Amino acid sequence: QVHMVASGGGLVQAGGSLRLSCAPSGRTPSTQAMGWFRQAPGKAREFVASTSASGINKEYGTSVKGRFTISRGAARNTAYLQMNDLIPDDTAVYYCAQYLGQIWSRDFGDEHTYTNWGQGTQVTVSS
Repeated sequence: QVHMVASGGGLVQAGGSLRLSCAPSGRTPSTQAMGWFRQAPGKAREFVASTSASGINKEYGTSVKGRFTISRGAARNTAYLQMNDLIPDDTAVYYCAQYLGQIWSRDFGDEHTYTNWGQGTQVTVSS
């Protein structure tokens, strides 16, 4: 089964930047909307950002709006997450996934409408 491989995490100081990448582990038959989520220790998984299949429409979680930017890559079902002005509360494992719901404009923030979750990549922001 295909899963989404997230990479690019690491340790960064507060105020710094990181760029995460996401790519499928194998062939994917069609272009889908994609999303980034994160999970900090002891907390529920949180919506970070999502892009429609076309890449034209993008949505962000409240805590990252204005600091993070999601974009699609040239290859099918690849995506990036540019993270600027990082703060310690951004520390988490970041996951990307493919959207398989019916109405993206309604469901983009609902993790249950996404599939092909991978292992994620750790982002640690020091103060």
